[in-house]
Amino acid sequence: MTEVSVVAVAVLVGGTFSAGVLSVLFVLPRWRAASLIVRIGPYVRDVVTDERLPPGILPSSGVLPARSRTLWDAVREAFERLLGGGAALRQRLSQAGVAIEPSVFRGKQLGWTLAGIGGGAIVVILLALAGRMSVPTSVIPVVFGALAAVVYDMQLSARARARRVRLADELPTTLEFLALCLAAGEGFFDSLRRVAAVGTGELTAELRQVVLAVGTGSPLADALSETARRLQLPGLSRAVDQVIAALEHGAPLAAVLHAQAGDAREDAKRTLIEQAGRKEILMLFPLVFLILPLSVLFAVYPGLFILRLGIG
Repeated sequence: MTEVSVVAVAVLVGGTFSAGVLSVLFVLPRWRAASLIVRIGPYVRDVVTDERLPPGILPSSGVLPARSRTLWDAVREAFERLLGGGAALRQRLSQAGVAIEPSVFRGKQLGWTLAGIGGGAIVVILLALAGRMSVPTSVIPVVFGALAAVVYDMQLSARARARRVRLADELPTTLEFLALCLAAGEGFFDSLRRVAAVGTGELTAELRQVVLAVGTGSPLADALSETARRLQLPGLSRAVDQVIAALEHGAPLAAVLHAQAGDAREDAKRTLIEQAGRKEILMLFPLVFLILPLSVLFAVYPGLFILRLGIG
Protein backbone atom coordinates (compact mmCIF):
# COMPACT_ATOMS: atom_id res chain seq x y z
CA MET A 1 0.00 0.00 0.00
CA THR A 2 1.19 3.49 -0.80
CA GLU A 3 1.35 6.29 1.72
CA VAL A 4 -1.78 7.88 0.27
CA SER A 5 -3.68 4.60 0.67
CA VAL A 6 -2.51 4.24 4.28
CA VAL A 7 -3.66 7.79 5.08
CA ALA A 8 -6.98 7.19 3.34
CA VAL A 9 -7.60 3.99 5.33
CA ALA A 10 -6.66 5.76 8.56
CA VAL A 11 -9.03 8.64 7.84
CA LEU A 12 -11.85 6.25 6.91
CA VAL A 13 -11.46 4.10 10.02
CA GLY A 14 -10.95 7.08 12.33
CA GLY A 15 -13.93 8.94 10.84
CA THR A 16 -16.18 5.91 11.23
CA PHE A 17 -15.09 5.40 14.84
CA SER A 18 -15.56 9.10 15.64
CA ALA A 19 -19.02 9.13 14.06
CA GLY A 20 -20.02 6.11 16.14
CA VAL A 21 -18.72 7.64 19.38
CA LEU A 22 -20.42 10.97 18.69
CA SER A 23 -23.70 9.21 17.88
CA VAL A 24 -23.57 7.32 21.19
CA LEU A 25 -22.78 10.51 23.12
CA PHE A 26 -25.58 12.36 21.34
CA VAL A 27 -28.27 9.89 22.42
CA LEU A 28 -27.06 9.66 26.03
CA PRO A 29 -29.43 11.38 28.50
CA ARG A 30 -28.35 14.66 30.01
CA TRP A 31 -28.43 14.38 33.77
CA ARG A 32 -27.57 18.00 34.50
CA ALA A 33 -30.64 19.72 35.88
CA ALA A 34 -31.46 23.32 35.15
CA SER A 35 -30.24 25.80 37.71
CA LEU A 36 -32.61 27.38 40.20
CA ILE A 37 -32.17 30.79 38.58
CA VAL A 38 -33.23 29.48 35.17
CA ARG A 39 -36.24 27.67 36.67
CA ILE A 40 -37.68 30.53 38.70
CA GLY A 41 -36.48 33.37 36.47
CA PRO A 42 -39.59 33.52 34.20
CA TYR A 43 -41.87 33.75 37.25
CA VAL A 44 -40.03 36.58 39.01
CA ARG A 45 -39.21 38.57 35.89
CA ASP A 46 -42.35 40.67 36.19
CA VAL A 47 -41.85 41.50 39.87
CA VAL A 48 -38.06 41.87 39.97
CA THR A 49 -36.27 44.52 37.93
CA ASP A 50 -33.54 43.54 35.51
CA GLU A 51 -30.94 45.35 37.63
CA ARG A 52 -31.61 43.12 40.64
CA LEU A 53 -31.34 39.87 38.65
CA PRO A 54 -28.00 38.00 38.78
CA PRO A 55 -25.47 39.22 36.18
CA GLY A 56 -25.43 37.26 32.97
CA ILE A 57 -28.91 35.77 33.34
CA LEU A 58 -30.35 38.15 30.73
CA PRO A 59 -28.74 38.82 27.33
CA SER A 60 -28.54 42.25 25.82
CA SER A 61 -31.94 41.82 24.14
CA GLY A 62 -33.64 41.48 27.53
CA VAL A 63 -35.16 38.04 26.87
CA LEU A 64 -34.64 35.27 29.37
CA PRO A 65 -32.75 32.41 27.68
CA ALA A 66 -34.38 29.01 27.93
CA ARG A 67 -31.11 27.10 27.57
CA SER A 68 -27.43 27.67 27.08
CA ARG A 69 -26.04 28.45 23.64
CA THR A 70 -24.21 25.51 22.12
CA LEU A 71 -21.59 25.31 19.40
CA TRP A 72 -24.20 23.96 16.97
CA ASP A 73 -26.37 27.05 17.58
CA ALA A 74 -23.43 29.32 16.82
CA VAL A 75 -22.60 27.46 13.60
CA ARG A 76 -26.26 27.44 12.55
CA GLU A 77 -26.61 31.18 13.15
CA ALA A 78 -23.46 31.85 11.14
CA PHE A 79 -24.81 29.69 8.30
CA GLU A 80 -28.14 31.52 8.48
CA ARG A 81 -26.42 34.90 8.28
CA LEU A 82 -24.43 33.64 5.29
CA LEU A 83 -27.43 32.42 3.28
CA GLY A 84 -30.07 34.73 4.69
CA GLY A 85 -33.10 33.77 6.77
CA GLY A 86 -35.32 36.81 6.64
CA ALA A 87 -38.82 37.50 5.43
CA ALA A 88 -38.37 35.77 2.06
CA LEU A 89 -37.49 32.43 3.64
CA ARG A 90 -40.27 32.79 6.22
CA GLN A 91 -42.76 33.44 3.43
CA ARG A 92 -41.61 30.38 1.47
CA LEU A 93 -41.97 28.25 4.59
CA SER A 94 -45.51 29.55 5.09
CA GLN A 95 -46.41 28.91 1.46
CA ALA A 96 -45.02 25.38 1.70
CA GLY A 97 -46.97 24.71 4.90
CA VAL A 98 -43.82 23.97 6.90
CA ALA A 99 -44.32 25.02 10.52
CA ILE A 100 -40.70 25.67 11.45
CA GLU A 101 -38.63 28.77 12.01
CA PRO A 102 -36.13 29.96 9.37
CA SER A 103 -33.27 29.23 11.76
CA VAL A 104 -34.42 25.62 12.09
CA PHE A 105 -34.63 25.29 8.31
CA ARG A 106 -31.13 26.70 7.90
CA GLY A 107 -29.93 24.27 10.56
CA LYS A 108 -31.37 21.33 8.63
CA GLN A 109 -29.86 22.69 5.44
CA LEU A 110 -26.51 22.94 7.21
CA GLY A 111 -26.90 19.32 8.31
CA TRP A 112 -27.53 18.23 4.71
CA THR A 113 -24.51 20.27 3.63
CA LEU A 114 -22.31 18.52 6.17
CA ALA A 115 -23.73 15.15 5.09
CA GLY A 116 -22.88 16.00 1.47
CA ILE A 117 -19.36 16.97 2.47
CA GLY A 118 -19.02 13.69 4.37
CA GLY A 119 -20.28 11.71 1.37
CA GLY A 120 -17.84 13.52 -0.89
CA ALA A 121 -15.02 12.78 1.54
CA ILE A 122 -15.91 9.08 1.44
CA VAL A 123 -15.82 9.17 -2.36
CA VAL A 124 -12.39 10.84 -2.28
CA ILE A 125 -11.10 8.19 0.14
CA LEU A 126 -12.40 5.39 -2.10
CA LEU A 127 -10.76 7.00 -5.12
CA ALA A 128 -7.50 7.28 -3.20
CA LEU A 129 -7.69 3.60 -2.26
CA ALA A 130 -8.29 2.74 -5.91
CA GLY A 131 -5.23 4.75 -6.94
CA ARG A 132 -7.20 7.34 -8.92
CA MET A 133 -6.57 10.33 -6.69
CA SER A 134 -5.96 13.61 -8.52
CA VAL A 135 -6.19 17.33 -7.88
CA PRO A 136 -9.71 17.79 -9.39
CA THR A 137 -11.13 14.99 -7.20
CA SER A 138 -10.12 16.88 -4.05
CA VAL A 139 -12.97 19.36 -4.57
CA ILE A 140 -15.62 16.62 -4.61
CA PRO A 141 -16.60 17.16 -0.93
CA VAL A 142 -17.17 20.88 -1.54
CA VAL A 143 -19.22 20.15 -4.66
CA PHE A 144 -21.32 17.53 -2.89
CA GLY A 145 -21.94 19.86 0.07
CA ALA A 146 -22.99 22.74 -2.20
CA LEU A 147 -25.27 20.44 -4.19
CA ALA A 148 -26.90 19.16 -1.01
CA ALA A 149 -27.59 22.71 0.19
CA VAL A 150 -28.96 23.82 -3.18
CA VAL A 151 -31.16 20.72 -3.57
CA TYR A 152 -32.60 21.15 -0.07
CA ASP A 153 -33.47 24.79 -0.82
CA MET A 154 -34.94 23.89 -4.22
CA GLN A 155 -37.06 21.21 -2.55
CA LEU A 156 -38.63 23.90 -0.33
CA SER A 157 -39.32 26.12 -3.35
CA ALA A 158 -40.93 23.19 -5.20
CA ARG A 159 -43.13 22.40 -2.21
CA ALA A 160 -44.19 26.05 -2.00
CA ARG A 161 -45.10 26.18 -5.70
CA ALA A 162 -47.05 22.91 -5.53
CA ARG A 163 -48.97 24.05 -2.46
CA ARG A 164 -49.80 27.40 -4.06
CA VAL A 165 -51.24 25.53 -7.03
CA ARG A 166 -53.38 23.38 -4.72
CA LEU A 167 -54.55 26.47 -2.85
CA ALA A 168 -55.53 28.17 -6.11
CA ASP A 169 -57.46 25.06 -7.18
CA GLU A 170 -59.35 24.86 -3.88
CA LEU A 171 -60.18 28.57 -3.68
CA PRO A 172 -63.34 28.69 -5.90
CA THR A 173 -64.97 25.69 -4.22
CA THR A 174 -64.21 27.04 -0.74
CA LEU A 175 -65.60 30.48 -1.57
CA GLU A 176 -68.80 28.96 -2.98
CA PHE A 177 -69.17 26.81 0.13
CA LEU A 178 -68.84 29.93 2.29
CA ALA A 179 -71.40 31.74 0.14
CA LEU A 180 -73.80 28.79 0.50
CA CYS A 181 -73.46 28.87 4.29
CA LEU A 182 -74.05 32.62 4.31
CA ALA A 183 -77.11 32.24 2.08
CA ALA A 184 -78.45 29.68 4.56
CA GLY A 185 -78.51 32.33 7.27
CA GLU A 186 -75.25 31.77 9.16
CA GLY A 187 -72.82 34.50 10.10
CA PHE A 188 -69.48 34.86 8.39
CA PHE A 189 -67.42 33.53 11.29
CA ASP A 190 -69.82 30.62 11.78
CA SER A 191 -69.51 29.85 8.07
CA LEU A 192 -65.73 29.91 8.35
CA ARG A 193 -65.88 27.57 11.32
CA ARG A 194 -68.22 25.18 9.49
CA VAL A 195 -66.03 25.07 6.36
CA ALA A 196 -62.91 24.59 8.48
CA ALA A 197 -64.57 21.74 10.38
CA VAL A 198 -65.99 19.73 7.48
CA GLY A 199 -63.63 20.62 4.65
CA THR A 200 -60.37 18.98 3.66
CA GLY A 201 -57.40 20.42 1.84
CA GLU A 202 -54.72 23.04 2.15
CA LEU A 203 -57.02 26.06 2.15
CA THR A 204 -59.25 24.49 4.78
CA ALA A 205 -56.19 24.02 6.99
CA GLU A 206 -55.44 27.73 6.63
CA LEU A 207 -59.03 28.55 7.57
CA ARG A 208 -58.63 26.44 10.70
CA GLN A 209 -55.71 28.66 11.68
CA VAL A 210 -57.90 31.71 11.09
CA VAL A 211 -60.65 30.27 13.31
CA LEU A 212 -58.08 29.44 15.99
CA ALA A 213 -56.63 32.96 15.85
CA VAL A 214 -60.08 34.53 16.16
CA GLY A 215 -60.94 32.18 19.01
CA THR A 216 -57.83 33.29 20.90
CA GLY A 217 -58.69 36.98 20.66
CA SER A 218 -57.42 38.16 17.26
CA PRO A 219 -59.82 40.29 15.17
CA LEU A 220 -61.31 38.49 12.18
CA ALA A 221 -60.06 41.06 9.67
CA ASP A 222 -56.52 40.88 11.05
CA ALA A 223 -56.51 37.07 10.97
CA LEU A 224 -57.68 37.00 7.36
CA SER A 225 -55.18 39.68 6.33
CA GLU A 226 -52.34 37.78 8.00
CA THR A 227 -53.27 34.60 6.13
CA ALA A 228 -53.40 36.43 2.80
CA ARG A 229 -50.07 38.12 3.53
CA ARG A 230 -48.36 34.81 4.37
CA LEU A 231 -49.63 32.91 1.33
CA GLN A 232 -49.31 35.72 -1.25
CA LEU A 233 -51.98 34.16 -3.47
CA PRO A 234 -53.53 36.79 -5.78
CA GLY A 235 -57.03 35.30 -5.80
CA LEU A 236 -57.09 34.83 -2.04
CA SER A 237 -55.75 38.34 -1.44
CA ARG A 238 -58.50 39.86 -3.60
CA ALA A 239 -61.15 37.78 -1.87
CA VAL A 240 -59.91 38.77 1.59
CA ASP A 241 -59.81 42.47 0.64
CA GLN A 242 -63.36 42.30 -0.70
CA VAL A 243 -64.62 40.43 2.36
CA ILE A 244 -63.01 42.92 4.76
CA ALA A 245 -64.48 45.84 2.80
CA ALA A 246 -67.90 44.18 2.81
CA LEU A 247 -67.71 43.60 6.57
CA GLU A 248 -66.78 47.23 7.15
CA HIS A 249 -69.49 48.68 4.88
CA GLY A 250 -72.24 46.14 5.50
CA ALA A 251 -72.39 44.80 1.92
CA PRO A 252 -73.98 41.38 1.24
CA LEU A 253 -71.20 38.85 1.74
CA ALA A 254 -72.86 36.03 -0.19
CA ALA A 255 -72.88 38.03 -3.43
CA VAL A 256 -69.29 39.16 -2.86
CA LEU A 257 -68.10 35.58 -2.33
CA HIS A 258 -69.98 34.34 -5.42
CA ALA A 259 -68.32 37.06 -7.49
CA GLN A 260 -64.88 36.22 -6.09
CA ALA A 261 -65.46 32.52 -6.77
CA GLY A 262 -66.29 33.36 -10.39
CA ASP A 263 -63.15 35.47 -10.70
CA ALA A 264 -61.08 32.65 -9.23
CA ARG A 265 -62.51 30.19 -11.78
CA GLU A 266 -61.74 32.59 -14.61
CA ASP A 267 -58.18 32.92 -13.34
CA ALA A 268 -57.92 29.12 -13.25
CA LYS A 269 -59.16 28.89 -16.84
CA ARG A 270 -56.68 31.55 -17.96
CA THR A 271 -53.83 29.74 -16.20
CA LEU A 272 -54.88 26.45 -17.79
CA ILE A 273 -54.90 28.00 -21.26
CA GLU A 274 -51.43 29.48 -20.68
CA GLN A 275 -50.11 26.12 -19.50
CA ALA A 276 -51.63 24.43 -22.55
CA GLY A 277 -49.85 26.93 -24.80
CA ARG A 278 -46.52 26.23 -23.13
CA LYS A 279 -47.05 22.47 -23.31
CA GLU A 280 -47.90 22.77 -26.99
CA ILE A 281 -44.53 24.37 -27.63
CA LEU A 282 -42.77 21.70 -25.56
CA MET A 283 -44.51 18.98 -27.57
CA LEU A 284 -42.75 20.25 -30.70
CA PHE A 285 -39.34 19.20 -29.33
CA PRO A 286 -39.83 15.41 -29.75
CA LEU A 287 -41.50 16.05 -33.11
CA VAL A 288 -38.64 18.19 -34.45
CA PHE A 289 -35.68 16.42 -32.87
CA LEU A 290 -36.87 12.78 -32.84
CA ILE A 291 -39.72 11.98 -35.23
CA LEU A 292 -38.73 14.30 -38.09
CA PRO A 293 -35.04 13.19 -38.24
CA LEU A 294 -36.13 9.53 -38.21
CA SER A 295 -38.61 10.18 -41.02
CA VAL A 296 -35.92 11.89 -43.11
CA LEU A 297 -33.50 9.05 -42.35
CA PHE A 298 -35.98 6.38 -43.44
CA ALA A 299 -36.76 8.36 -46.61
CA VAL A 300 -33.18 9.14 -47.64
CA TYR A 301 -31.20 6.10 -46.50
CA PRO A 302 -32.68 3.59 -49.01
CA GLY A 303 -31.84 5.92 -51.90
CA LEU A 304 -28.29 6.42 -50.66
CA PHE A 305 -27.92 2.65 -50.22
CA ILE A 306 -29.08 2.03 -53.80
CA LEU A 307 -26.76 4.71 -55.16
CA ARG A 308 -23.84 3.16 -53.27
CA LEU A 309 -24.58 -0.27 -54.78
CA GLY A 310 -24.90 1.26 -58.25
CA ILE A 311 -28.36 -0.16 -58.85
CA GLY A 312 -30.58 1.75 -61.26
